[in-house]
Amino acid sequence: MDAKFIKRPNWYIVLGCLLILFSVLSYIVQITIFHRTDDTFFYMLQDIAFLPMQVLLVTLIINELLRRREKRAILNKMNMVIGAFFSEVGTNLLSSFFALDRLPEKIRGDLIITNDWSSRKFTVVRKSLENYDCKIEIPKGGVEDIKNFLTEKRDFLLRLLENPNLLEHESFTDLLWAVFHLTEELVHRKNAKVLTDTDSQHLVGDIKRAYVLLMSEWLAYMEHLRREYPYLFSLATRTNPFDPNASADVK
Repeated sequence: MDAKFIKRPNWYIVLGCLLILFSVLSYIVQITIFHRTDDTFFYMLQDIAFLPMQVLLVTLIINELLRRREKRAILNKMNMVIGAFFSEVGTNLLSSFFALDRLPEKIRGDLIITNDWSSRKFTVVRKSLENYDCKIEIPKGGVEDIKNFLTEKRDFLLRLLENPNLLEHESFTDLLWAVFHLTEELVHRKNAKVLTDTDSQHLVGDIKRAYVLLMSEWLAYMEHLRREYPYLFSLATRTNPFDPNASADVK
């Protein structure tokens, strides 16, 4: 029979057989040298009795710790993707949405982030945003500027959605889908300057969904920068889209 048709055994089967063979040979050598069969079988049974504990330690505890460590590493890489998103799309989009908010002062004060913010402060503000009922109002001139901006960034959003690591970050994935859905809604409108009342209300719902998710993810990203990259956090606070006095210039 042609060698290429011979099924090769899996490497772990070969490894398992070699380990068992090594174990058997070790016991044979031990019995041959020391002639203490009873002791050998006594300790063998002790080892077998402890085997379930070893399985518990390795499979349930150590593997779980390694899985969590790997997940943290993936999430850390994801924060690089999130940073690119806010640099390319998120921050500008927040400014545009905030300009449509008829009650900006209701949340503006809670979103002026400073170096004094603690982790608890970030958590409290994020919790308060969950109940925030924003009042989005599309002006008579429509949302042509937002449409043009998102149309320009459409390919960038698609590339982000293709990132498999997003599966580890559900909230950011939800945000991307919300922004991409809004993009599709606007792209399919030939004229975003003139909207009917019904169409306008439909777009308001899409904008509100993306707006609230965007604020929450922005806060989470700002907390990450404050903890891991103070120099990037400094720039982010100086270009805060919710701060009317924001300026990249260091004063």
